[in-house]
Amino acid sequence: MKIKDINKNVLLFVILIIMILFGLYMGSADISLTELLSVENRQILYLRLARVVLALIAGAGLGVSGVTLQAVLRNPLAEPYLLGVSSGAGLGAVTAMIFGITGIYLPAAAFAGAIISMLLVYNIAKDNGRVPVQSLILSGVIVAVTFSGIIVFLSSVSSRKILHGIMWWLLGSLQVYDIRLLVVVSAVVIIGIILIYFFNRDLDAVSTGEEEAVHMGIEIDKVKIILFVLTSLITGAIVSVSGVIGFTGLIIPHMLRLIIGPRHKILIPGTFLGAGAFLIFCDTLSRCLFPPVEVPIGVMTSIVGAPVFIFLLRRANR
Repeated sequence: MKIKDINKNVLLFVILIIMILFGLYMGSADISLTELLSVENRQILYLRLARVVLALIAGAGLGVSGVTLQAVLRNPLAEPYLLGVSSGAGLGAVTAMIFGITGIYLPAAAFAGAIISMLLVYNIAKDNGRVPVQSLILSGVIVAVTFSGIIVFLSSVSSRKILHGIMWWLLGSLQVYDIRLLVVVSAVVIIGIILIYFFNRDLDAVSTGEEEAVHMGIEIDKVKIILFVLTSLITGAIVSVSGVIGFTGLIIPHMLRLIIGPRHKILIPGTFLGAGAFLIFCDTLSRCLFPPVEVPIGVMTSIVGAPVFIFLLRRANR
């Protein structure tokens, strides 16, 4: 690991700390730092802290999943939702809303939908124990399109009240309703990222091509299956509590690849820090720009991230 690579990740860590403080201080309510730390406003501080933690976990999980899938699938357009997990989670959540299921059971239904989607994609793509990349992508697209069509149909026949909840969930939100759920999701995401990091050398090899990876002694199909399961579990856990948050898992890995390079030993920790900081920043803006109205987080990530990526891409091309 080069010194300059360490320095870049240290810089990303400093940016993350700044974004955490920014997320804690800023809010729809105009409260000074002294007032925020007082006893009477402690509940507001706890709510903001929980939301910042969820933004960090969601951003880090989506970013690392995007990095992993872009390497495994060798596709620059790969992102956590490509393989149908988000559509499965969405179908599970929409079905639960229609049947009046709320509270902690709603994320559970969404996560169950994500698992079902993962199993469907895997079994459709599997061919004599192997999982070809193209088959995996096509299976994910087919499952995603099918589940999305069912979601649209269910939304069209739902009442206005249920439809509002469906749309808000599908657009993404980082409101925390249950600390226990936040703890469970955080554990799933962090453990998944740690396990993915152990495959950093395999990801370097696989991203250059399967033939090269095989010559290096890597069991390519086994690695693909393990990473597919890990990214699916991470994505399903995040989507079950925050809805669909676009852009983060697609563009942030590319942005950080331009900044800190393609080696996954450096890229995975950098993505954890950078994507987490990015989503905290976007979430803070989403609840502060037009108070008390909150802009959906998926909209904000696209508005903020696209110009930054275009700038970095043009700079890299020059």
